[in-house]
Amino acid sequence: MGFFELFLIGIGLSMDAFAVAICKGLGMERINKRDALLLALFFGGFQALMPLMGYLLGSRFASYIERWDHWIAFVLLAFIGSSMIRESREQEEEEIEHGGSIRYRELFTLAVATSIDALAVGVSFAFLGVRIAPAVTLIGCTTFVLTLVGVWVGNLFGSRYKSRAELTGGIILILIGVKILLEHLGILG
Repeated sequence: MGFFELFLIGIGLSMDAFAVAICKGLGMERINKRDALLLALFFGGFQALMPLMGYLLGSRFASYIERWDHWIAFVLLAFIGSSMIRESREQEEEEIEHGGSIRYRELFTLAVATSIDALAVGVSFAFLGVRIAPAVTLIGCTTFVLTLVGVWVGNLFGSRYKSRAELTGGIILILIGVKILLEHLGILG
């Protein structure tokens, strides 16, 4: 598998992370460089780690992973999305208290949820004999960059539409989870 194919796979795998980054950017009054880098590191790191894990696990557990990955992603994204919607309805005082900062538990959950499909890709890499080190490096770097771009894009729109930004972000996360579930169930193509 060549560079171009791996790059396209990296872009495809990072689209969920990109969408979540847009949602997180929507909720930022101004871009917090530390939080944006943390988000990009977590998302890029997990997008690199999951295919590596899938590659190492190989075909031995492929049927179990493929059977449940969409449900896991759906539940995690629905949970985070619901939390964002709930937080959007809380009083402004509590928002100021949190400062819009990213919490590590939420960051971990989002990183796992957006990269779970990469685990199955790693299993297929094992079947195809793909050189795993360049593949996971390219996937991780692509996700890192697209996450930073997503935070910036989300912040650009969030600063203009701050009142509904977190609500919109939560709804988008839930819809991404539903989309993942429906695709894996064969309802969406």
